[in-house]
Amino acid sequence: MKINMKLKFSLVLCLLTFVSCSKWLDLKPQDGSVREDYWKTKQQIEAAVVGCYFSLANGTLVQNLFIWGELRADMVIPTVSATTEENDLVSGNILSTSSLTKWNSIYSVINNCNTIIEYAPLVLQSDKTLTQGQLDNYLAEARGLRALMYFNLVRAFGEVPLQLKAVSSDSRQELLTKSSQEDVLKQVIDDLAFADEHAMLNFGADAAKNKGRITRYGINAIQADVYLWMAGSDHPEYYTQCIKACDKIINSGNFGLIDGSKQADWFNTVFFTGNSNESIFEIQFDAQLLNPFYTMFINLSGKHFLAAPRVTDVVYGNDPNPLNKDIRGDGGAVRATDYVIWKFAGTPGNSSLRAPGESYAHWFFYRYADILLLKAEALTFSNNTTGALALVKTVRARARAIAATEENPDPNNVQDVADYILRERRREFAFEGKRWFDVLRNAKRDKYTRIDLILNMIGEIAPGDKVQLIVGKYSDRRSHYLPINLDELLADKNLVQNPFYQ
Repeated sequence: MKINMKLKFSLVLCLLTFVSCSKWLDLKPQDGSVREDYWKTKQQIEAAVVGCYFSLANGTLVQNLFIWGELRADMVIPTVSATTEENDLVSGNILSTSSLTKWNSIYSVINNCNTIIEYAPLVLQSDKTLTQGQLDNYLAEARGLRALMYFNLVRAFGEVPLQLKAVSSDSRQELLTKSSQEDVLKQVIDDLAFADEHAMLNFGADAAKNKGRITRYGINAIQADVYLWMAGSDHPEYYTQCIKACDKIINSGNFGLIDGSKQADWFNTVFFTGNSNESIFEIQFDAQLLNPFYTMFINLSGKHFLAAPRVTDVVYGNDPNPLNKDIRGDGGAVRATDYVIWKFAGTPGNSSLRAPGESYAHWFFYRYADILLLKAEALTFSNNTTGALALVKTVRARARAIAATEENPDPNNVQDVADYILRERRREFAFEGKRWFDVLRNAKRDKYTRIDLILNMIGEIAPGDKVQLIVGKYSDRRSHYLPINLDELLADKNLVQNPFYQ
């Protein structure tokens, strides 16, 4: 139960002090006492692992994932209450001094994972009830989470420091250079391979644990995403690996698309309540641990972001019969009357907003629909566009997508099929932090043969008097990654700013 997880979170907070990543996870004030005073029982390992999930929900991590994945794309607009930094990111004026480029929340999770990976094996010596298999289960969660965090860093920043050691005191601090995207992803793949072998298939009947902790199927979802990011004509084998990872989830029979015949029921099950059969991995929030969405999407006197007006008409389309509508549009992702980002702000029935104390919509890393469309994209570039289009049809059927957005691309035209899938992903995962990375993945494939996807998107949303300037900036592929924050550069003299921002 979620209450049990919260009790464990409280235990972890008593044992572990989570601080800024520019410092460290302060387990004890002196070197050595980490091993001597804490790592004694498997219950302590369990508490530390649950603490990793708490650190996902705590701080700015979810806010960053939304901002990095949406603000440079075409689905979100800032309001008059948005900060200067948020407006700058939307307009492509990204500065290294911006707090939006801080990665400390993600590295905090990484350090928590590193701490478990390094110290949990010591418990085998002191707790004879801990088996190697149980230890490997815990390590699989830690390595899976670490892989997911590094994957998000790579997509956002390109090259990042690859910290694989726990930092528990000043004497363990390391000044690291950046590792290449290839080297970081190699480590990600290695972590995921271990986790795929050792992660739990489930945590029993508790939905909050099965959806709020990484199971083996969560690992497979990350694998599919990573392999598709790496795939191209120079590495076609990664398309095959993506498909295999997706099939592990699909063939398990443990997941499915929630029925969309009644929009309110579908919305309540998937988004308002969460932890549905469609969910694979989502960050848990509740009344004791609220998400950051009230300030971002709900506050009537100062929300920061709205859906772009084009979302309702262009993305989801209109039908002459008002009863025919895509359930993911008005009343799903957005409220058409005021462009509120309804997916995280609303209640079933398209009427009232969540109150401040009710802002506990979950954040989704992966849903079953994502697996179907990741597989569709991989099939498209594996000479199976027919299979890809069948999966798109499945996703659209559940959503009651309307004729206005239906396409019939030539199965022999791979790019047309891929573009259709990309547009369908925009409809399915609106505001879930995926849009920019979806476009970037498709644009950069095969040495940026489709950079037009980024330039056309930017050209459509940029202010008329700034179109040429902003499009020109995004023509430089180095601009597609964020700058390293100035504070990090000052703290670590071995770090070098990303080339576009030097």
